Amino acid sequence: MNSQEGPASTSGSSPSAAPSIMECGVVLHPAGHTRSPAMHNAAYQALGLPARYYAFDVPPDALPDAVQDFRDRGLRQVAVSIPHKETMMTLVDEVEPVGRAIGAINTVTRVGDLLVGTNTDWLGAIRALERETPVDGQRAVVLGAGGTARALTYGLRQRGCEVFVLNRTLSRAQILVEELGASAAGGLEELAALAPDIVVNTTSVGLSEMKSPVAANALAKGMVVLDAVYAPERTQLLIDAESRGARTVGGKWMLVYQAVEQLRLWTARLATPPGTAELEDVVDVMANAFDHAFEHSSRGSG
Repeated sequence: MNSQEGPASTSGSSPSAAPSIMECGVVLHPAGHTRSPAMHNAAYQALGLPARYYAFDVPPDALPDAVQDFRDRGLRQVAVSIPHKETMMTLVDEVEPVGRAIGAINTVTRVGDLLVGTNTDWLGAIRALERETPVDGQRAVVLGAGGTARALTYGLRQRGCEVFVLNRTLSRAQILVEELGASAAGGLEELAALAPDIVVNTTSVGLSEMKSPVAANALAKGMVVLDAVYAPERTQLLIDAESRGARTVGGKWMLVYQAVEQLRLWTARLATPPGTAELEDVVDVMANAFDHAFEHSSRGSG
């Protein structure tokens, strides 16, 4: 197992951080694209927290051993990214109701001696959308049927939205609709006919390539389009949406807001936790750190 922005390994023989330093991190595979260490470490510095955040590159077959190592090291929190969000549910001590409802967790927080899993992706997406539009009661389309799509569907349903799930493989969309109470499933080509207020892309189409999961003419003025893909920052979907007069929200904001909620969860257990106003201020700190890390990687430096 390799780590970035931190120790070379999480094995029991590796040197641990100084006792006064609290450790957190993100577990994923591969780890090259993650902006999370830059964002969280910037937030810790802004809040004056004696903490450090690492990226742990863990292949799927090594995840059980990694989780045991996280326990042994006493990590305060581990964010969970692709491809571990579903498997991690079987390795923690408890899963909160929101995580069970979504069927995937992206956050594991130490509570006493227990590792407790939950999901903050849905809240991050809702708060990102609220930068451009009220969400409650809107007509929404979710593109994709994976773990992120499940989180988005859950969040939109929590806000009373009528939700349609469109996916290349119809059967996967139908399962999601049945399990999370969305309105209907369909193919990606059905977007234009649904005329939604909100469109959210959770597919990997557009990740590091200039392609869109839907035709540009399926997008229209008045829509708000969120792309969960954050690299490139302006995906082909967002470019097409803007050209059609829609308002857009980049994946950066979903990542930032879910990260702020993760920060709130573990720091709430400190003797003097950050206040609500302090955490709101951290939104801009994390966004700026994301931008800096994005520019750094775009120059081929990381």
